[in-house]
Amino acid sequence: MAGEPLPTSTPPSGRTSREPSRARATAVASRYARYARLLRTQIRASLLLGLQYRADFVLDATVNVFWTGAAILPLVIVFQSRASIAGWSFGEALMVTGWFTFLEGVLDGAINPSVADVVDHVRKGTLDFVLLKPADAQFLVSTTRLQPWRATNVLSAVAIFAWGFHLLGRAPTPGAVGLATLSMLAAVAVLYSLKTLAVSAAFYFVRVDNLTHLFDSVFDAARWPSNIFRGVVSVVFTFVIPLALMTTYPAEALLGSLPIRSLFGALGGAVVALTLSRAVWNRAIAHYTSAGG
Repeated sequence: MAGEPLPTSTPPSGRTSREPSRARATAVASRYARYARLLRTQIRASLLLGLQYRADFVLDATVNVFWTGAAILPLVIVFQSRASIAGWSFGEALMVTGWFTFLEGVLDGAINPSVADVVDHVRKGTLDFVLLKPADAQFLVSTTRLQPWRATNVLSAVAIFAWGFHLLGRAPTPGAVGLATLSMLAAVAVLYSLKTLAVSAAFYFVRVDNLTHLFDSVFDAARWPSNIFRGVVSVVFTFVIPLALMTTYPAEALLGSLPIRSLFGALGGAVVALTLSRAVWNRAIAHYTSAGG
């Protein structure tokens, strides 16, 4: 009949409220997929750059393995005269050294090169070229410079773990490996956050080389179980610069002796560290005035 409104279909109850949520989930998934592709591209570019000079690539990897062996030497010397230190046997202490070797590869292979690039960009005023790109600036500066030959640290760490468990006469359980993986992710997150906080200082003081070198020197203490430190040093290495979280916790998790509350504390600390470092980075970027002032 003329003038009679056409019937309209009414969406089922709840459909309208679900569609925005589904759209948001799709957008988030698409964004993460985009950054995953970008990360893959960055890694591929770094690998191709490293392989341009194959002899140097092999030489650097060989030297890295040598220094890993040199890092174990003090541990071997100490345990020659005693069966245990602070409740850790030689085989158990090797787990700490293994995680230290792994994190050293992450630090020198991915984090430190990026830190050096950011400092140079700030000094020269060329960070503008990064900020103008259609991607998150922190992600870009964190993945632009990678040193793939440092992946030998992963193989060295696995060899150290195998040696340690051989001395202990057992193998890690699947559950222990899973908990150690979670603890390792927390350790990497905290290590990355501390370095991000350090490099953010470059936006205010420009020269932060001494600060980064100091951190690298302190990080060397992470090759030892945190239990051997006492007093103020123990407090600093647990709460201020959490070396215990970085190497001792993953080692205890792999050995199956890490309390579950410590694991949750490590994961919570990692979330707090990432959140804080992101906030400081954003504030530092806002402070940046580029080459033109």
